[in-house]
Amino acid sequence: MSELDRVKEQLVYLRFWLGIMVATEIALVGWLISTAIGANATLWFMGAFGAVMLAVGIFLVHRQVERRIDHIGKL
Repeated sequence: MSELDRVKEQLVYLRFWLGIMVATEIALVGWLISTAIGANATLWFMGAFGAVMLAVGIFLVHRQVERRIDHIGKL
């Protein structure tokens, strides 16, 4: 497998997980908004912390995707 094919496969894999992470983030934020008043405070804050950590993960994976795209441009 050539270097270009390997980087393209990594890019596809990272984009797959980025999509899953974004969909999870949307669902979690929607849950946090809809249960802001009635939810258990501990559970809600754990969800909020998870949403923040997931957002950081999305940012990091997005940076990896950008690096792979730049790497493909240099090949």
